[in-house]
Amino acid sequence: MAFSRLVIYLACIMALGMVGHAMAQNSPDDFVNAHNSARNTVGVGPVTWDDTVAAYTKNYADQRIGDCQFIHSNGLYGENLFGSSGDDYSATDAVNAWVSEGQDCDYKNNTCVEGKVCGHYSQVVWKTSTSIGCDRVVCNNGGIFITCNYNRAGNIIG
Repeated sequence: MAFSRLVIYLACIMALGMVGHAMAQNSPDDFVNAHNSARNTVGVGPVTWDDTVAAYTKNYADQRIGDCQFIHSNGLYGENLFGSSGDDYSATDAVNAWVSEGQDCDYKNNTCVEGKVCGHYSQVVWKTSTSIGCDRVVCNNGGIFITCNYNRAGNIIG
């Protein structure tokens, strides 16, 4: 009997350890570090976590749990969205997907290469965007919805 309690106890400890690990992959630091890695590559100053922006972002992400649809919030901030039908994508995966668009950025003309998309990337590295708030939710359909909002908004013409 004592052995089976020990096994249950150890299983609980391992489960709690995995939950902490999974959450750590989607912490504010994970979002900030992934952004700052990309920003450093192009010589742009770092972003910091903003609790006000994060509260806005969490509120909006929670609204997407029911359907996981890619609909922008159309709020005061710049915004990037990421989603998948699987739930195994992390904060870093989302930021890396946005950053991968950098290969399609025409820096000389401050546009995207014709026929390509690079607006998510340019928002990540937008010089005057200095703070972020991000959130990741698992939707009712088993997919994920990840969003980051940026203060000041980027990708503004002019």
